[in-house]
Amino acid sequence: MDRNKKDYLRKPPWIRSKMPGKNWRDMNHELQKRNLHTVCEEANCPNRGECWELKTATIMILGDVCTRGCRFCNVKTGNPKGVIDKNEINNAVDMTSIMGLKYVVITSVDRDDLPDFGASHFSDVVKAVCSNHPDIKVEVLIPDFGGVEKHMHTLAKSSPFVIAHNIETVEGLTPQVRDKRAGYKKSMEVLNFYKTNYPHIATKSSIMVGIGETWDEIVRTLSDLRENKVNIVTLGQYLRPSRKSLPVEKYYTPEEFEKLKDIAIGMGFDFVASAPMVRSSYRASDYMVFLKKSELEKKD
Repeated sequence: MDRNKKDYLRKPPWIRSKMPGKNWRDMNHELQKRNLHTVCEEANCPNRGECWELKTATIMILGDVCTRGCRFCNVKTGNPKGVIDKNEINNAVDMTSIMGLKYVVITSVDRDDLPDFGASHFSDVVKAVCSNHPDIKVEVLIPDFGGVEKHMHTLAKSSPFVIAHNIETVEGLTPQVRDKRAGYKKSMEVLNFYKTNYPHIATKSSIMVGIGETWDEIVRTLSDLRENKVNIVTLGQYLRPSRKSLPVEKYYTPEEFEKLKDIAIGMGFDFVASAPMVRSSYRASDYMVFLKKSELEKKD
């Protein structure tokens, strides 16, 4: 990767996001009023308008300051000094009601400043949402909790519908792209841990492309995810969220994303989302729709 290049690639015509509408503004107001943070806003997700118009959102807990500094991310980095807002538990429950959600994704920043990396608070939020809304499916997009099994068990015992942990990029680029406390092997081990110990819970991961990886490296990463029994994978185009972030090295075409989808399906993933604007939590409930459709087809 040439990190010194001055001329950055222009966005191709297929990289477009929809303008936010009234539902987005209403939801944003409610979130701010309750001091809830969404990864949609913090990470400048290009799909936030579309998803919020459909009354779908990803709720961020454990504050909005991350203890890690990955070079692809736009979330604030710093030291939260062990502070946890316990109001997030009730706020998440209330927001789920207000937004009329049937499927919610709960995620968080990394909290290396906490003894359990935030696992117990994460678990408390999931349990509260599930208890107050038993018909809702809860997906969690989690940090690695330091790779400590005790803390990973704490999260899994809250019984989420899907456990997602992102590999983010290929192995060779991980040191340049992700914080030094993260790791390719470490993330694979986390995903394997959940599937091995909680086989009834679907696991999920996501790959960004366009940071300088080769096609073969993407395919190898997909293969590694399948070897660790990951059920769901999403692939999307990396978009530079700020000038301090890594530049885009390549824009993949919609046709290339379709080819990657075919490869992933051929490897045996249960569900694959692959397109330029796809993000880890984009239309996350599509997996639930897919399962229902599959059950109906089996009955027929």
